[in-house]
Amino acid sequence: MTPAPDKTPGFCRDCLAEQKGEARRCISCGSPRLVRHRELYALTLAHIDCDAFYAAVEKRDNPDLADKPVIIGGGKRGVVSTACYIARIHGVRSAMPMFKALEACPQAIVIRPDMEKYVRVGRQVRAMMQDLTPLVQPLSIDEAFLELGGTERLHHDPPARTLAKFARRIEREIGITVSVGLSYCKFLAKVASDLQKPRGFSVIGREEAVEFLAPRPVTTIWGVGKAFAATLEADGIRTISQLQQMEENDLMRRYGSIGQRLARLSRGIDDREVHLNDAAKSVSAETTFFDDISRYDDLVPILRNLSEKVSWRLKKNGIAGQTVVLKMKSADFKSRTRNRKLEDPTQLADKIFRTGLELLEKETDGTKFRLIGIGVTDLGDAARADPPDLIDQQSGRRAAAEAAMDKLRDKFGKKTVETGYTFGSKRDH
Repeated sequence: MTPAPDKTPGFCRDCLAEQKGEARRCISCGSPRLVRHRELYALTLAHIDCDAFYAAVEKRDNPDLADKPVIIGGGKRGVVSTACYIARIHGVRSAMPMFKALEACPQAIVIRPDMEKYVRVGRQVRAMMQDLTPLVQPLSIDEAFLELGGTERLHHDPPARTLAKFARRIEREIGITVSVGLSYCKFLAKVASDLQKPRGFSVIGREEAVEFLAPRPVTTIWGVGKAFAATLEADGIRTISQLQQMEENDLMRRYGSIGQRLARLSRGIDDREVHLNDAAKSVSAETTFFDDISRYDDLVPILRNLSEKVSWRLKKNGIAGQTVVLKMKSADFKSRTRNRKLEDPTQLADKIFRTGLELLEKETDGTKFRLIGIGVTDLGDAARADPPDLIDQQSGRRAAAEAAMDKLRDKFGKKTVETGYTFGSKRDH
């Protein structure tokens, strides 16, 4: 299927006109947004990533923010969740402490995350992905892998053009932008989607994979973070080309199981398939405080509020979790994680909260905390969740009361009814 060098296939991403020759602008509409590649119409695996997702949604909903630097994140004690590309030019990055972000970009507009809205928009994007192919594997609220092999007859176009149409549809109907990476494997599709953000469309073919990867840093490979990169650098390994020159057995002797991954991914070998609706591993909520908190009584209403958020997400997605996880971070940035496995999966805020309280009691020893979070893991179908408790007779009444509150909140809004734990307390910290 690979054409002769002088007939490299390509099209315009704006008007979709097929391109001939090597002109830098579309021969039909004049747009510079062209995509050309020798394997363009032979590749079927894509990674789609929304561009600065949270910030893009906020700018869509408030056009006055269009040309301004926007940071989505907590207050002065929080961290950056997402920064728009204008803010990124000033050096703002995700996970950066908010005070550092505002030092880098003091004119930035800071907006607290509205997760309910982002989840709603994310579901719209996901539904449009599923219009392209049933093989959609979400990685997070705003990105997913897609396998489009065999969809040509359905869409009357090869996957590359179908993806370009999809990107245009997202902009037109949802009002945000996405970047597309197209390749023959997951690893390189994800690498490709990061190459030309925002509104990117990049292709990495099988023929060029080894040469493309060679000069890149080892951190390009999944699982190579700062700590492991430092280990590799201590061994004199900085670029992927150095890994390509090493034998797989040697890498495994040095670095264990990750050595095999280094050997294979460095050569563009990745046999993982796109799995249908790969399930999330956990559902959680957390908050960073404006001021450190040490008192148990002050932490209780915050924990209750977070438990209700987790419960709402579980119920909306038809899933339940069997292990409750409490996360805390002290004022000196030391993390504590505690968990407890339940007899049965749960969706109930009451059960998540009460289990979290038991874990919290052992941690409130005078330590000042800057962050608290609660979540559940061991996720499964909601059909097995919350059977009648024959030991705790009151649990059934609490569950019924929670169901009644859910109905009122669905109808009149989340602040319509509150429990005694949160009534009169500040909901945001």
